[in-house]
Amino acid sequence: MSWAGNRITDRIDASYTGSDALVRSEAAKHRHSLTQVITWAGIVLIWSIALFFVLETLGVPVTGLVAPATVLGVGLGFGAQRIVGDVLAGFFLITERQYGFGDVVSIQVVGGGDPADGTVEDVTLRITRLRSVNGEVVIVPNGQIVKVVNLSRDWARAVVDVPVPATTDVNRVQEVLREVGTKAYDDPRLHRLLLDAPSVMGVESLALDEVNLRMVARTLPGKQFEVGRDLRARVALALSREGVALRATSTGDGDARSVQEEALAEDRARSGGAA
Repeated sequence: MSWAGNRITDRIDASYTGSDALVRSEAAKHRHSLTQVITWAGIVLIWSIALFFVLETLGVPVTGLVAPATVLGVGLGFGAQRIVGDVLAGFFLITERQYGFGDVVSIQVVGGGDPADGTVEDVTLRITRLRSVNGEVVIVPNGQIVKVVNLSRDWARAVVDVPVPATTDVNRVQEVLREVGTKAYDDPRLHRLLLDAPSVMGVESLALDEVNLRMVARTLPGKQFEVGRDLRARVALALSREGVALRATSTGDGDARSVQEEALAEDRARSGGAA
């Protein structure tokens, strides 16, 4: 059963990797998760039937075990309420297509605390397994989930906040941001990830010494982080050419680094260290 499930999921993955699609379709993600659930349920069923035949082969009267099994089942029922809740929650997670294999999600569990963030690697009726950005494996019982934020469903949005000194010509900065958005949309590499041209929302907030402008872009699901990093680097370079200084941010050791410096360092790291 496990072999058959792996063959099916491998075929689903091959249809995605062999195509020109940049992201998995919602149907493919749901089929992958559904296959994992059916495989898990099939394995449990096969083991249960195998145990029944083993007992019958050994001459153990199965009918005589009905009464003790009933008492045991009642006892286990009280002790296994959480497992039953996990299975029921997993059933609704799958049928309602809240998320699937490959989705980037943020899961809030019972009791609060920091949410579990990562990419869905496995979904069964009992647990959801995530892979965080740091490579850590996070396993969440489905019955403990109280809130799911799916960051890769249908489409996503990259949000870029641009803090500039209050003395800056805001209209000119907005023109620069629109030019950056147009050039980014015309870039063949980014054009594949963008659903439409980035837009400038205008002034998002005001402070005594700074004005915060916001730029947003609709992207393919899960690609908002890549697009956001690229747009920040482009904005920093464009404003640097215009002589506009972005607000300096304080680091942990007390030093101040400008947003331009951070964006340029990130851009050099992504381009393999080129200046």
